[in-house]
Amino acid sequence: MKSKSPSSHLSEELTEKKLQTKYIVQNLEATYGTPRNTNSYDPIDELILTILSQSTSDINSHRAFDSLKKRFVDWESVRRARPDSIAAVIKSGGLANTKSVVIKNVLTQIKALRGKLDLSFLRTAPIVEAREFLTSLKGIGPKTAACVLLFSCKRPVFPMDTHIFRITRRLGLVPEKCGDIQAHEIMERLVPPKKHYSFHINLIRHGRSICRPRNPQCQKCPLIEHCEFGQSLL
Repeated sequence: MKSKSPSSHLSEELTEKKLQTKYIVQNLEATYGTPRNTNSYDPIDELILTILSQSTSDINSHRAFDSLKKRFVDWESVRRARPDSIAAVIKSGGLANTKSVVIKNVLTQIKALRGKLDLSFLRTAPIVEAREFLTSLKGIGPKTAACVLLFSCKRPVFPMDTHIFRITRRLGLVPEKCGDIQAHEIMERLVPPKKHYSFHINLIRHGRSICRPRNPQCQKCPLIEHCEFGQSLL
């Protein structure tokens, strides 16, 4: 009897994980509902908001973003401003000195590369090119790029945040030792079509309420049948 080739085994494993992911998405939607992407931010707005969201709460990052929009008439004015002037406006978001430099540098790079502060091309550019452009900007990693493409541009990409990393590792969807770029690539192969936004939002909800870093509520988990980690704790 002829043994299966390594590529055949990999193909079967991918098919099984895609099916597992489909059931996980369904279970999460049955538990938390099916969120809809009603984001109306321009891609540059989303990029700046995502930078501001790093290492702080949504409330603080939105407060800093609103302050920035009220203080400066447009992004060109922000680009021309001194980092300390930007930092003073966004201090409610935390890490203001660091984020102000990143924001100014990113806007300067976009102007230099595109000739204007406009990222609307990301809505239609091939995803690979769109992602490469964003991650070429200093201080912009795979997660921030994916957030801009998913939330603002409605593209089928999947941002990996702290909650999502933890849960997908526990579910066995991504390896324990897996880098940021590799994790994004793996999950984007597994997420069912048109479910990137719903899965992303519901995993974060699940991570905050049940699949916590410590003392996860496995007895309440709607994903327990798919989770060896959770079953080992029961």
